[in-house]
Amino acid sequence: MLKLEDTMAQFESAPHTAEALSQSNNSTSQFGERVKIVLALLAVYIIWGSTYLGLRIGLEGFPPFLLLGIRFFIAGALLYGILRLQGHAAPTRPQWKGATILGLFLLIGGNGTVTIAEQWVSSGLAALVVATMPLWVALFSGLLGRWPGWVEWLGLALGFVGIILLNFEGDMQSSPLGALILVGSAASWAFGTVWSRRLTLPEGMMASAAEMLTASPLLIIGGLLMGEQITEMPGIRPIGALVYLIVAALIAFSAYNYLLQKVRPSVATSYAYVNPVVAVGLGIWLANEHIGLMGLIAMPIILSGVALVLFNRKG
Repeated sequence: MLKLEDTMAQFESAPHTAEALSQSNNSTSQFGERVKIVLALLAVYIIWGSTYLGLRIGLEGFPPFLLLGIRFFIAGALLYGILRLQGHAAPTRPQWKGATILGLFLLIGGNGTVTIAEQWVSSGLAALVVATMPLWVALFSGLLGRWPGWVEWLGLALGFVGIILLNFEGDMQSSPLGALILVGSAASWAFGTVWSRRLTLPEGMMASAAEMLTASPLLIIGGLLMGEQITEMPGIRPIGALVYLIVAALIAFSAYNYLLQKVRPSVATSYAYVNPVVAVGLGIWLANEHIGLMGLIAMPIILSGVALVLFNRKG
């Protein structure tokens, strides 16, 4: 009789045991998901923030457009090959066309001009100017029919006041052309971002691969037409920087794509005001760069404006 009662008790407790195990598995799964999100954010913050210094070091052995052309060709080819092996469909002709147009604005007009400007402007200041990109996105969105609300207007005003102050920084005053190029770079990236909604593009990471593959030959051809050439074997530092930039592109794009699927857009795009802080810190620490008083004043003003625009628009 006791054995029968014990058996019945075991059966009655079985559902509770299964429920406890299920809850434990869910907790473990949620914890693992949070860890992945934190690691992805750190990757986007640190890797994208460090690419400005990587470009600066790469320029020690490569001219601007050739450096980026080589970087994007190798990174794009690797990413395209990985995606195709995973079963992703190849882009259609309209998608290749859309990727080419987007690459012109993002990778050539955006990254390409930043690299040119970094010949005269420090990597940290370059990152800070590029951080104004969401402000330009809000402005271009308005010109195309979606004007910002009052909070976004406040963010825009703060951001552009910060840009004006930043132009009194030493590097900017000594190189007005570099400053102008950087502002144009942020505007080009922003316009491409807004216009991308009207383009036919591949899905997911294949869009990034197609953009890099179509922009890279244009960068190389453009560099050659501008007289760029590699006259001697680059040293260890610029070659190491190039390798880092290629690997960084693959990891950071993957991490950002993961974040877009798992967190709010305002969290995923928070890199816009973390990257400049990382870039400035790395530039001072590893490249003996200097940021003056006006740069230190402009930085929180610009980043506050960017935060207002991002959280109000996408939060």
